[in-house]
Amino acid sequence: MNADVCAVVLAAGEGRRLRPLTEHLPKALCPVGNVPLLDRALQRVEHFGLDVAVNACYLGHMVVEHVGERAHLSVEPGDPLGTAGGLGLLRDWIGGRGVLVGNADAYLAAEDLAPGEDIAALLEGWDGHTARLLTVPGPPFEFGASRFAGFSLLPWDLVQDLRPEPSDLVRLAWRPAERQGRLEIVAYPGTYLDTGTPADYLAANLHAVHEKELVAEDAVVTGELAGAVIGAGARVEGRVHRGVVWPGGVVAAGETLTDAIRVGRELTVAAH
Repeated sequence: MNADVCAVVLAAGEGRRLRPLTEHLPKALCPVGNVPLLDRALQRVEHFGLDVAVNACYLGHMVVEHVGERAHLSVEPGDPLGTAGGLGLLRDWIGGRGVLVGNADAYLAAEDLAPGEDIAALLEGWDGHTARLLTVPGPPFEFGASRFAGFSLLPWDLVQDLRPEPSDLVRLAWRPAERQGRLEIVAYPGTYLDTGTPADYLAANLHAVHEKELVAEDAVVTGELAGAVIGAGARVEGRVHRGVVWPGGVVAAGETLTDAIRVGRELTVAAH
């Protein structure tokens, strides 16, 4: 792989639309198919053997502890700096290289393609000059007939002037590249969900298990499951239908969890 490309996984956001789930975990660490979203993103970029950085801010100590030695860590002071501001804080680390940028909260799955292989077209034959966006067809039609699907590739000249201040890549990198005629749209050959709402978060979990059941090895299930993801150490004595039970969560006898996420014993977040 080209040594002039590095990768940054953005994991600093507050995940406000996913509250109250994100009052317990940063969005990047919310599990999908019993795997934290951040781990899915790291697996995808690690496929290419690139130097990797992760930014953190909201509940940043959790992200830092989770990442450990796996990547360079950039902890943003105060409030999250946004997608462009986060890269601005990492500008010295990026140091003249192109950068593959991934949103930790992007759920991507392509049939018959392993993580990394499914976004390989972003890097194949790259000239180091164009900006590339991974997209899927459909509204809100951000770029032609498509919308952004969580990953982009940026040349250094679009990164070098970014500052560590609240700002976004749409305004400071992607649209300028589009106006200059050097924005390439790369179609993603699978399913993309941004997991930004409880409904999309539940949909990502159910897609990850093919609408079937996934039970962690140390979970205890004596109740009934029908389309469910049950986390480590969870206990299900009741019924879970199209639901997610987080690690350590409990669905007691006589309870039915439907189209919802359970955290602990009492927090139920409806996926509407």
